[in-house]
This record gives sequence, structure tokens and C-alpha cells, in this order.
Amino acid sequence: MTPDQPAGPRRDDERAGARRAQGRTSRAEVAEPLAASWDPDPESDPGPGATRANRRRRRFARAASTYGWRVYAVPVLIVLTVLAVLDSARSPAPQTPEASAGSPSDEAPAVPLIPHPGAGPGFGAAKAAAELPGGGPFTKRGAGTWSVVPGAGPKFGTGKLSTYTVEVEDGVEMPGGPRGFATTVDATLNNPKSWMGSGRYAFRRVDDPAAADIRISLTSQLTTREVCGFGIPYDASCWKGNLKRVVINHARWARGAVAFQGNIVQYQQYVINHEVGHALGFQHVPCEATGELAPIMMQQTWGVSNDYIAALGSDGVEANGQVCEPNAWPFPAVD
Repeated sequence: MTPDQPAGPRRDDERAGARRAQGRTSRAEVAEPLAASWDPDPESDPGPGATRANRRRRRFARAASTYGWRVYAVPVLIVLTVLAVLDSARSPAPQTPEASAGSPSDEAPAVPLIPHPGAGPGFGAAKAAAELPGGGPFTKRGAGTWSVVPGAGPKFGTGKLSTYTVEVEDGVEMPGGPRGFATTVDATLNNPKSWMGSGRYAFRRVDDPAAADIRISLTSQLTTREVCGFGIPYDASCWKGNLKRVVINHARWARGAVAFQGNIVQYQQYVINHEVGHALGFQHVPCEATGELAPIMMQQTWGVSNDYIAALGSDGVEANGQVCEPNAWPFPAVD
């Protein structure tokens, strides 16, 4: 200290410096965290006169200085989590193999394991006879449209004339192609054992559907079910008079029926004659006597036993124990 300097102010400065040094030493010794408090700093508090936006900005700045990148990451993670939850709620649950099997476009629906409402005793055996047997491939789903197989021909037979086309649903594939199917249709109808054998029916094949009385149409399995119905849940073919269409089920065309014991050609002849018989006006009939050939209008696709047909609840056939032999022709005795 020099004589020129007053003593009071210097002592005040020395005391203030000591206090500051003591404060730094005390803070280091207690190892307080180097982080700001969430509470406002009294020295930096904007006070009641500050705007609300200013106060929010100051609080965010203090939080950012304390927590760094976490201040930005936590809100982003919260938003992403909420979006993920909402997306999961909107998304359909994943399908199990059982739920996804048999999509509407490719797979046949499962055959119910319960009797038809009109079914009677012996349903289990009848079901085994009516189910589609194993065998070659067939088209499950076609396009739902049909193309005429060209091949108009002369009249054959005597009696009432019925004109017919041969058609194949677009998308149906088979050995021999559409012409192979047409050949079997022509050979079956132009056979003395077929309907022409009675002398009451004649046929002529045409290429114009508008000029046809009967449109004999090979049809995929699922399209057949849609056109014919599936009330008794076993594959069959049908006659749809309003469409003038004989619907031949490709599944049956490829595999036949249990009653025919693997004789596919004989079954194909049967199903053509049976469905054309409906087009001519004939209805279903039962087996007339055990051991005889089944009538062509018996539902042999599902069996040759009256008990089986009755168990399926079809056409009021009585369960009388009579069982016939499979038969493909309306007039099998004609040479």
C-alpha cells in the first residue's frame, strides 16, 4: 500500500476478492454437478413483465444447455412411437395359414363336414362316395367366359332336332385341349347308345351360340359352383335352362366319380348324356333294382346307392337299400 491510496477502498477490494476465492474453493470441494436447475435463475429471471414466448425460449435454452441433444431426441422419439402405434392399429392382423389357405381367386372352399339339412342316416358313407376322388390336375378358377370350339357338322339321329355348341371356359387347360373335349362330346352324342338310340332325338353341332339349343360347356370347378350352386357341397355338373348351358365341371371331367372306379372315359360319357338328358326335359330318378345298370338320370356322380343319395338329401330319393352298377348310356342295350 502506498501513502497516496486510501485504506478503506483497498481493504474492501481485498475482502471481496477473498470472498470470491473462497466461494470457488467451496464449490469445487463439494463437487456440485455442472448443470443448471430447471428452476429459473433469480439473476436471469425475465420477471413478470417478460412475454410468455420469451419465458418459454429462456426455459428451453436452459434445458438445452443442461441435456444437450436429448432435448431434441426425446420429442422426436415420442412422435415416432405414436405414429407406429397408430399404423399398427390400422394394419390388418397377419393371417394364419388356415385363414389364408384357399384364396378366392385360386383355391376351392373347404367342404363342410356336416350333413346337408335334408341328409338322412348313413351320411358318412354317402359323403365318401360323393367326394371328388384323387387323380389328375384340373382348373380351379377360369375367366368366367366361354369360347366356342369350331366344328359345325351335319345332323345325326331322327326325331326332334337339338342344335348344340361345344364351348370351353377361357383359362381351362387340359390334355388334348378344347378339340379333345369337342371330340368326346361329338362321339358320345353320335352313338346309338346315347339319346339318338331311342329314335326320338336328333342333334346337329353349330358354331353360333345364338343358334344353339344346348351349349355344352367345359367349366372350371369354382365357376361351376357359382353357376350351378353348391347347396349339397360336393362337386357336380348341371343344366342351366335360362342360359341354355350344360355346365360340365372340369374337376369331375378330370377325375370322375368314386362309383366309376377310375374309369374316366366312361364317366365323361355319363356326364354328357346325363346333363343333355336334363336339357331334353328328363329329371333325376333312383336306382330301380339292385345289380342293374343305373339309369342315366340317376345322380351317379354322388353314388349308385339309393341310400347314399337319400342320405345327401337329394331329390327325395328313398333309402330302400337298392344299389345299381355304374352306367354311361341312356340305351345301353342298343347295339
